[in-house]
Amino acid sequence: MRYTQLRAFHHVAIAGGFSRAAEAMHLTQPAVSDQVRKLEIEYDTSLFNRQHKQVSLTPQGAQLLDITHKLFEIESQALELLTESRTQTRGRLSIIADSAHHITESLTRFRAIYPEVDITMRTGNSKDVLTALHAYDSDIGVLGNMHTSADFVQINLGSSPIVAFAAKGIASNLRPRADLATIAKQPLVLRERGSKTRQKLAEAAAKLGIRLNAKIEAEGREAVHEIVASGAGIGFVSEAEYGQDARLHRFYIDGPAIPMTESVICLSQRKDVRLIRAFLEIAHSQSDVLAQGNS
Repeated sequence: MRYTQLRAFHHVAIAGGFSRAAEAMHLTQPAVSDQVRKLEIEYDTSLFNRQHKQVSLTPQGAQLLDITHKLFEIESQALELLTESRTQTRGRLSIIADSAHHITESLTRFRAIYPEVDITMRTGNSKDVLTALHAYDSDIGVLGNMHTSADFVQINLGSSPIVAFAAKGIASNLRPRADLATIAKQPLVLRERGSKTRQKLAEAAAKLGIRLNAKIEAEGREAVHEIVASGAGIGFVSEAEYGQDARLHRFYIDGPAIPMTESVICLSQRKDVRLIRAFLEIAHSQSDVLAQGNS
């Protein structure tokens, strides 16, 4: 087994094809294909399914990718250690969040300290966040619950109750408070399945013997927000994420609070990657400030 063969396999796997891997490695496609072919021949195995110019991992290829992710992550950490003292911190940090609202302060502070680092952010529900972190598609995740697993390092950013909201003039009889049974009789605009907000609501409703039926199911918090603002129904969000919108009014849910706890998380095995570690330290200081403010 040669380093060049593993490197070629890894790039093909993460790029999803030999041509894109060759571009990323600044090599020719035949050179990359040859390295992968030699690796497969040497160990009498098939790492990729090659059908109709489409490339996908075999089960053994998927297992090897888990290993090479760790291998090249360690290589990157070694390089960072050796170059950290003589260069300004550069690189990329990718974040996937169920809502950017909870880390705007941390992002601002991170950018001030590390101006040469490029940041990419995308949104997704809790399931999307965990999938992206496991697949190394994102470095940092933000999601609406504390994920109790040894696979992850997590920092609690605080919690706030779920509230309901509607367009002004719609369901005005529900202001300023209403119980979940009354709200359930209204047309509901709910997040997609996999959303922690929806899961928490369903659990609270089930305890009361109530079923929440979505008249409209929308993917993403912003989509729910705009649909509700149009007057199509009632939506739900954590109070911390409600924000300000003159088109909407908020009302509280009577009964036991349904808390949403936001957390910053990363894979435990990646917590010492320089940029991930730096962001976690900033998020942790934000968490400490919030805790002091609530004490």
